[in-house]
Amino acid sequence: MIVIIDYEVGNLTSIKKMLKKVGCADALISGKHEDIENASKLILPGVGHFDYGMDKLHSSGLVDLLNKKVLQEKIPILGICLGAQLLTRGSEEGSQKGLGWIAADTVKFDASKFDQNLKVPHMGWSEVSFKKHAPLFSDMPEESRFYFVHTYHIDCDNPEDIAVTAKYGYGFTAGFIKENIIGMQFHPEKSHKYGMQLLSNFIKNY
Repeated sequence: MIVIIDYEVGNLTSIKKMLKKVGCADALISGKHEDIENASKLILPGVGHFDYGMDKLHSSGLVDLLNKKVLQEKIPILGICLGAQLLTRGSEEGSQKGLGWIAADTVKFDASKFDQNLKVPHMGWSEVSFKKHAPLFSDMPEESRFYFVHTYHIDCDNPEDIAVTAKYGYGFTAGFIKENIIGMQFHPEKSHKYGMQLLSNFIKNY
């Protein structure tokens, strides 16, 4: 059973609708301990401020259970947008510590490195480059495009954890994979056929 974690942050129904489109009709939106305990896969969505997300996650009482499911039982988890950032050690956006499941930090776009008059946040469609031969990217078109809305991006310590990159002013990590821990900065639930393929791969291949 796939559980979309409900900690009162993010648009959960759009993810559930997209999962249904790709054949996963039994995906469950839940913040209940028993549902997460019984999950075979987890999705951690999220939009908004990093500290707010961590505060809501802590107030949900789920952090210890999620640590057990992901770090000990090694069930697959997919973090989306803010949900991916929460898997890092922390963010320049706030002072809260992240979950720290990946050796990475969340940093603000450095507009001083832009070679053109770009605005932050990065909002809209961008092509991505896949850096790993991973089951998550099976049958993905070479010129895949995803929908982004973000001011901060993830900076991984270990290049081998970087799974996908994109460019906005400069190249940045758009997604990481470390064993069962997956984070994508873009929104697959808003990315039409590309997002459908990625979510289908997550369902079938993990």
